[in-house]
Amino acid sequence: MLPSRKSHWSSYFSISPSALAFILLTPLLLISFIAFDLGPHKSLATSFSWKSLGFLSSFEFNSSYNTHKDHENSNLNKVSDAIVLRGRGPAHSNLLRKEESTSLPNHDLSNAETRGFVNGGLHRRYSRLEKNEAVLAKARLLIREAAKNRSSVPSIVEHDSYYVPRGPIYRNPNALHRSYIEMENVFKVYVYEEGEAPVFHGGPCRSIYSSEGRFIHEIEKGGRFRTKDPEEAHVYFMPFSVVAMVQYLYEPESFDITPIGTTLVDYVQTISHKHPFWNRSLGADHFMLSCHDWGPHSSSYVPLMYNNSIRVLCNANTSEGFNPLKDVTLPEINLKTGEVTGLLGGPPAKERPILAFFAGGLHGHIRQLLLEHWEGRDADVRVYQKLPDNLSYETMLRNSKFCLCPSGYEVASPRVVEAIYSECVPVLISKSYVPPFSDVLKWNKFAVVIDVDDIGKIKEILSGISEAKYLKMQQRVKQVQRHFVVNPTPERFDLFHMILHSVWLRRLNLKLRRSI
Repeated sequence: MLPSRKSHWSSYFSISPSALAFILLTPLLLISFIAFDLGPHKSLATSFSWKSLGFLSSFEFNSSYNTHKDHENSNLNKVSDAIVLRGRGPAHSNLLRKEESTSLPNHDLSNAETRGFVNGGLHRRYSRLEKNEAVLAKARLLIREAAKNRSSVPSIVEHDSYYVPRGPIYRNPNALHRSYIEMENVFKVYVYEEGEAPVFHGGPCRSIYSSEGRFIHEIEKGGRFRTKDPEEAHVYFMPFSVVAMVQYLYEPESFDITPIGTTLVDYVQTISHKHPFWNRSLGADHFMLSCHDWGPHSSSYVPLMYNNSIRVLCNANTSEGFNPLKDVTLPEINLKTGEVTGLLGGPPAKERPILAFFAGGLHGHIRQLLLEHWEGRDADVRVYQKLPDNLSYETMLRNSKFCLCPSGYEVASPRVVEAIYSECVPVLISKSYVPPFSDVLKWNKFAVVIDVDDIGKIKEILSGISEAKYLKMQQRVKQVQRHFVVNPTPERFDLFHMILHSVWLRRLNLKLRRSI
């Protein structure tokens, strides 16, 4: 006997209760989706979300950054061409294409807020944010196309009569050049006006923290990248100076930086209540900049700043939360006069009799090891805790083939840029440090990386580098120097622009969108 129709359905539901939910909910979900997707949209939504496109992390830019003892095979080689767009597989390529294909159609968007776009008879209004995202999507495509031509020199020269990236110091010269031009053409930065000097809108320009003050000074001056219209901006700069906060808010020897943290909390509360942009992205399209050792910890008082925002930091220590996929390494530069006059250049290799040189105080474990092994022990490896009065620090740099750059209490050291200025091949000795502009530069082509455990082998390692190889490395130091120069008026591809380009890359790694 066949079962009754009632018993048949009863048996089915008892076996597959999920099927009942599927049957009942599917029509409702389908109708809701159609109503949302096809219905009229407001010109500006009140709720937004953001996502990482994998523009950096998907292209072999590793967040777990460490250096190993073999400078040729160190993780410097593993830091990806952040702008090369070399994906790990079809999935990432498809993701990027999907993100780009869902951007705005190629129409005139000059009045996108007030004029709709008709697609299949359905009216669609695009916000300024969506227009900005479409511009960024186009830039990603152009950079990816340029990155494919790895074997050729950059062919885009219409805007660049001064310098075109070429050679092995770059991960992909074509991609860098295209990215730089796109940055010049479209990138806009809004600088929040809230906050009072001297803690905000300024910083030191004649000290070991010069890179902090000079950037804030230049971006505050205006120029092609700064916009007064926050709706036009791709990123938002929070112009506070941690160095100034330490000077004016910190009680010496109290070891309490709570006043600094409280100031940052109050500041973010102010800009988030006065403007919609922080809440729109949860801080992901905002950036801060600090060369003080306490910069990273200060940002932790605002968890969204610490976890989401682009932090441009001298203290780029991955063991203390620095994330190369969203954060940027700021070169530490000691400009005693505020200018680089007299600091640039040096003799050729044949006029450098000293193999390696370092002079500096006993700051931190790494320097202690260096001094214990080498201070006063070798005529070729000249290491001093205090340089004798009859010796000039600058002269010693220029007389040395290699300049040792050990970390101090923190990972950053001004000696890296000092070496580059003196055309002395830098030797990085650190743990968990991400060198500046590693997203576009191949540091192992113009610098040596020595593991802390191999400090006792410094002479052996450096002596093992052939003269031919050294000459190439020194020539590359001369070439890379332009990217670390602080110019009175910023010039293309100099320090100011390279910092800005690093921020640009992190913004390309981000997409803002309406929340459902």
